Amino acid sequence: MEIDAAEARRRLPELTDLLVDVVDHGGANGFLRPLAPSDASAYWARRLDDIEGGRSILLGSRAADGALTGIVLLDLAGQPNGQHRAELTKLMVHSSARRQGLGARLLAEAEELARERGRWLLVLDTVPGSDAERLYRRQGWVEVGVIPDFACLPDGDPAPTVVFYKRLG
Repeated sequence: MEIDAAEARRRLPELTDLLVDVVDHGGANGFLRPLAPSDASAYWARRLDDIEGGRSILLGSRAADGALTGIVLLDLAGQPNGQHRAELTKLMVHSSARRQGLGARLLAEAEELARERGRWLLVLDTVPGSDAERLYRRQGWVEVGVIPDFACLPDGDPAPTVVFYKRLG
């Protein structure tokens, strides 16, 4: 389900907790461990501006009790020559909700929303050998290549990233 800026603001504590949980459990999402909740909250405060401005779309999944269990961000290219593409960023599933197909559902929802918005070329990057990489391959994403020492893992060790794209039919 799409989460607008107003709902994202109301859910800022949940978004913060989700990001901290993912990093604590080894997710390479641009942060190092330990991730202070104040830093995670500041990140989301900046991203809320992108959501509010229509530059990014936040999709989320909820548990039966309404708690946020996963999210994905779709960053829409703003350049005049890039109106057909978007970047998938921050696919995150809470550690308590993993291995239930939630990542695949969020990914499929993001792809469908991109199609609806006229975005037929998607790109993303992830850590080689990760669960996320396996998910993207299973869902038909195409590898472009690997960039060595692209970013540090949550423990601070440099790691490569693998870049993928997907053309939506």
